[in-house]
Amino acid sequence: MADSKDAKQPHLASLVRAGDAQTEAEKINDFIFMGKDISNAYLVTTDAGDVLINAGFMGSAERNTKVLGPVRSGDLKYIILTQAHADHFGGVPAFKEPGTKIITQQRFTETADFFDRLGPYLHRRSGKLWSGTIKGRTLTVPKIEPDITFDEHYQFELGGRRFEVIATPGGEALDACAVWMPEERVVFTGNLFGPVFMAVPNLCTMRGDKPRSAQRWLDSLDKIRNLEADLLITGHGEPIACTDKIRSNLDQMHAAMSYVLNATLDGMNEGKDVHTLMREVQLPEELALGEFHGKVSWAVRTIWEEHSGWFHHDYTTSLYGVARSSVDIDIAELAGGADKLADRAQIKLANNTPLQAMHLLEIALGAEPKNPRCLALKKQTLETLLEQSGGNNLSETMWLKSEIAATGL
Repeated sequence: MADSKDAKQPHLASLVRAGDAQTEAEKINDFIFMGKDISNAYLVTTDAGDVLINAGFMGSAERNTKVLGPVRSGDLKYIILTQAHADHFGGVPAFKEPGTKIITQQRFTETADFFDRLGPYLHRRSGKLWSGTIKGRTLTVPKIEPDITFDEHYQFELGGRRFEVIATPGGEALDACAVWMPEERVVFTGNLFGPVFMAVPNLCTMRGDKPRSAQRWLDSLDKIRNLEADLLITGHGEPIACTDKIRSNLDQMHAAMSYVLNATLDGMNEGKDVHTLMREVQLPEELALGEFHGKVSWAVRTIWEEHSGWFHHDYTTSLYGVARSSVDIDIAELAGGADKLADRAQIKLANNTPLQAMHLLEIALGAEPKNPRCLALKKQTLETLLEQSGGNNLSETMWLKSEIAATGL
């Protein structure tokens, strides 16, 4: 089993390629098998039929059924969906049999409807980040009708195995849940911990979604911690084994995000603005987590806006529907043209302050969108930001790369 301390950035493209290359199920133990995908599909076998925990993405459905088919022990009695994201339920139609019952938390349909209602908007935004990496994005997302829904807890037995499904709304969706097998001491956590274990949770996605509550995430983590599992199986990556290691890892994640939450709230009480706190709040070395999908600074901003709302008591213009960019042309004219702003941006970049350079270039390009010098300098600035980021965070990396490509240079 993988050591969580050795977790590395799982570039989403590599996850998809790994899934495509898989020709047989990965055996986790004598009764659990994994089909690797953007979010993995897990088959649990029993003497009275099988249980599937998540069904993978639409574009992988045919492969996943072929991969897991040879290890099937009988009829597929249940499919448990840990959240209403298509990479978890897209493969349901390929797996579902006449007698299969689908189990979800009661907010599943509401969550799926949210993504359906805002589909064109979210598809454009996610496409900017992932259009070149995720196979099956253009396929129709299936409509799933759960057979069994629950609020906080649901349990059943099959073939001598007991399954408990537990609401964990602090993960990537309000309908999120985990699956606990108490006799075997195995817990499937879905995406409660995001794409990578031992990492900062992504409390607010770049593609757009309802913000996720840090306190709710901590409460959900507590539910998992109190189980004292011997084997923890996430939605992505390798399972985590050993009760003591799991407990230690969960303790560290809880302490780390409690620190971020309290430091943000304390800073708000001290009168610090959100950008100051985004710069200042950092995890102590002993609590450090990976920043592969979420980041501490982004968590700070999400916590701030969860508790304070969108108006930061800074600019009066924030109250009205006229953006700052509406005066880009005026500012450029007063500066002597877009090239003058580019001159100053060049100085900022040379002084290793690329974000200030980007502010100036965004004004310049707002006034003259096709200015060749500004576009070239924007590309250079974005490349500097990408280099400085280390390419560790998936969303940040894909955003910067998409912006570099958008310069057309």
